[in-house]
Amino acid sequence: MTKSILLVGVGGQGTILASKLLTTGLMEAGYDVKMSEIHGMSQRGGSVSSQVRYGEKVESPVIELGSADILVSFEKMEALRYLNYIKPEGKVVVNDFEINSMPILSGKADYPQNALKVLQEKANTIVIDAAAEAEKLGNQKVMNMILLGTIIKAMGLEEIDWEKITKENIKKDLVSINIKALNVGMNLV
Repeated sequence: MTKSILLVGVGGQGTILASKLLTTGLMEAGYDVKMSEIHGMSQRGGSVSSQVRYGEKVESPVIELGSADILVSFEKMEALRYLNYIKPEGKVVVNDFEINSMPILSGKADYPQNALKVLQEKANTIVIDAAAEAEKLGNQKVMNMILLGTIIKAMGLEEIDWEKITKENIKKDLVSINIKALNVGMNLV
């Protein structure tokens, strides 16, 4: 049976790195894995999404509307944007974090103030504050690893050697804090 994970965020949040680590871990565990990425002006704070599908045999990297097992959003408004991808029994993990888009910064749009309420009404939603957790660890940039940890736990992938994968793919001086961040994320769901 194929499982589908949708990671969404804003450029610069580490969404792509998290999806690449996830894909590497799944491949090393013996799964057939397909991943696709969309970088919408990602270096300028635009929307970024990664679709990761894994199982015994995966035919397509594309997650159809209404078929994602889990949606992990690094930013609240992005969760709203991609909510229609989640299956009825699927799960949403949303980071209680706001990044204002260009229309909001220019005054042409307002940030949706009820984003979390809408998500909780429409889907099985877990809200986490990855920024606060990253701050406790001393590095705001590990929010992505905390969110990756939530995926690992929510999808039952703890048997994979994530410490090894982190050591092989993260700069040596940042390995320790990133492993701590993964463990924090796993304990949040």
